[in-house]
Amino acid sequence: MTGRRVADPAADCPDPVARTLVAAAFAAIESRYVLDRHQIAAAVLDADGTVHLGLHLDAMVGRAAVCAEAGALSAARLVTGAELIAVAAVRYPKPTEEAVARVVPPCGLCRELLVDHAPRLRGVVHDGTGLTLTPLAGLLPHKYVGTKWAPAPARP
Repeated sequence: MTGRRVADPAADCPDPVARTLVAAAFAAIESRYVLDRHQIAAAVLDADGTVHLGLHLDAMVGRAAVCAEAGALSAARLVTGAELIAVAAVRYPKPTEEAVARVVPPCGLCRELLVDHAPRLRGVVHDGTGLTLTPLAGLLPHKYVGTKWAPAPARP
């Protein structure tokens, strides 16, 4: 913890699922923030109502870094096969920045990874007017489709 007061961005979430995930991600990064090491935490909700957390792991070599969303996905898959419902990530401000934590959308790599493992997953994003839950597949209009896995069956 940094010792300075940073507002929880969950207060701006009208949707209760989004609010729960943003609050969980904020609490995780607020308690684990380390400059240039851990700046983002993510929370993934499964169909059983469990929230799984992940922490951004920075690295000297940028490609070796691990995004918080990937960590949360891994944490979820370690303990459940339940469908994953929603994800949120919160970036904690650096000491030189205004003391405002903010919700950040998954990067392109995480969008691909999350949609591979949870095709119907929704993410908390800022839509220009406020925080909302939106299908991640919609943020990834040209999803890579390889031949590694059989296509997932369509769900009603």
